[in-house]
Amino acid sequence: MKIKSIKAWQADLGNTKPYTIAFKTVDEVLNGFVEITLENGLTGIGAGNASEYVTGESQEMTKAALSENNLAFLVGRDIRELRQLLFEVWQKFPKTPAARAAIDIALHDAYTKMLGVPLVKYLGQKIDSMPTSNTIGIKNVADTLKEAEEYGKLGFKALKVKIGKDLEEDIERLVKLREKFGKKFMIRIDANQGYTSEQTVQFYKRTLPLDLELIEQPLPAKAVDEMRALPEEVRAVIAADESLISVKDALNLIKPPRAAGIFNIKLMKCGGISQGLTIAEVGLHEGLDLFWGCNDESIVSITAALHTAFACSNTKYIDLDGSLDLAEDIVKGGFILKDGMMSCSDKPGLGVERIR
Repeated sequence: MKIKSIKAWQADLGNTKPYTIAFKTVDEVLNGFVEITLENGLTGIGAGNASEYVTGESQEMTKAALSENNLAFLVGRDIRELRQLLFEVWQKFPKTPAARAAIDIALHDAYTKMLGVPLVKYLGQKIDSMPTSNTIGIKNVADTLKEAEEYGKLGFKALKVKIGKDLEEDIERLVKLREKFGKKFMIRIDANQGYTSEQTVQFYKRTLPLDLELIEQPLPAKAVDEMRALPEEVRAVIAADESLISVKDALNLIKPPRAAGIFNIKLMKCGGISQGLTIAEVGLHEGLDLFWGCNDESIVSITAALHTAFACSNTKYIDLDGSLDLAEDIVKGGFILKDGMMSCSDKPGLGVERIR
């Protein structure tokens, strides 16, 4: 079954809840889209959202990578050569992982639609459903509690709280969350590289009574040796995020003493489903838990991340809320979300449908 045509475009999906993290405020959501049409009329769609601060890929680089000329090598190729096509995509787009992810996802969607099975079934489903966290940006105590209450009313059982600007304020917010809500929520935190080693240890010790699930990327991305020097019990609950972009990074992180006990995998960092699964395999063989995250993304790529996460037996956490606050999207369908629990539909491919 040959690829008849391929097109790409960019769209700003908007953000109904601009938020602040340790290094920026997010108020727009530019995504690059790829649509592959097979000769039998079936289509596969992919999406990518670049994070320049993390990977060095700008939105302009994503757009340029997804030009008609750059994608022409796929036209006329047999979709049944999926693994070879994915290899070539990985080779041709080494510096633009979000663009690569968009193509990778579109190829997987088209292929599994052709097979007539959900992507997660093709990959080998290990998990049926799991609670996703919803994210609270850096804000004062009152606003933090208000947003947590709103998420609780919507049925969410897990929160990811952004911290990293002020240690004392960070701890106060978390203490107040536990005081008000008790164990209603599972709480994980993301420091977005905002702490020093000393602050990380201090934070860990002072928040032990709060029963936090994990600490995501407290130190700068390049400070892997500093991460290795942290006490073992601290490293065990650290999820490497910005330090983990590629398979090569994963192999570096597990060198003894390993720098983190959890891998945070994002398709937008590593370049799609195929590379995400390879990182997951590294984690599996080394006994690391997986935490699947996202940027602000279309339902398309969030669904792809969910299907990939549920194909991995060592997936323990998901934070796939990146499409929930979009002003609009180009598809409907995809993942199923009920009372904070995410699951995959039984529709072929990603189970998404173009609406514009």
